[in-house]
Amino acid sequence: MDKKAFDGKVAIVTGAGQGIGFEISRQLAGRGAAVILNDIDTALAEKAAELIDAEQGVCVPVAGDSSQTETIGKMIDTAIGRWGSVDIVVANAGVTLFGSFLTYPPADFEKVLKVNLTGTFFLAQAAARQMKVQGTGGSLLFMSSATGHQAHKDLAAYGMTKAALEMLAKNLVIELSPYRINVNTVAPGATLTERTMHDATYEKTWSALTPMGRPATPADVANAVLFLVGDEARHITGQNLMIDGGWTAISPSPY
Repeated sequence: MDKKAFDGKVAIVTGAGQGIGFEISRQLAGRGAAVILNDIDTALAEKAAELIDAEQGVCVPVAGDSSQTETIGKMIDTAIGRWGSVDIVVANAGVTLFGSFLTYPPADFEKVLKVNLTGTFFLAQAAARQMKVQGTGGSLLFMSSATGHQAHKDLAAYGMTKAALEMLAKNLVIELSPYRINVNTVAPGATLTERTMHDATYEKTWSALTPMGRPATPADVANAVLFLVGDEARHITGQNLMIDGGWTAISPSPY
């Protein structure tokens, strides 16, 4: 991809203090975009944005809970106040709370829905309203998961939300295509991030289960995201791209 592919574009990426969201932000900034980097952890957001700003390009932190309308409004207002537009939104923030269906607590269920669905829905709404006013189109990208396609033990609530995000993207084709806004999802499988690497057996387990012989890296996911929010994908909308090394083709369980 051209190193200046996103020159003049303004992007918002949520849940980006580390892992996949950080790598997406890093790559967007490295290719010319001005990036609003969000994370619920203020220190993490500031550190990540400082690193990207120093090494890759323009990146500004906006810390806060991305499921809250106040944080969503602050991200949009910061983008408009600094650069006058919102061109790309990557709703990456999400929470995974494992638990048996038979004993899953209401508080965990509500948290998973709020972060994964409510935050994504209303960030997309706010960004799409701004993109409509701008009249120049834009791109929305939602972070789904392989668990939205294949059952995974103790992830009933999480998998449900990820499948829902793909349906949201399809539905928004009807409402947003007239404004030249495309909406897509990516669905990573097992991915090596700071969170998953806390499990000493994670890489070995998923390397054995993944047909391509290894879990994904954040860069694998970011590469797909940048394609879908870039100019080359302007005629692609309502689609999902699996990034799982072939796991969902055969779906062996880690259990």
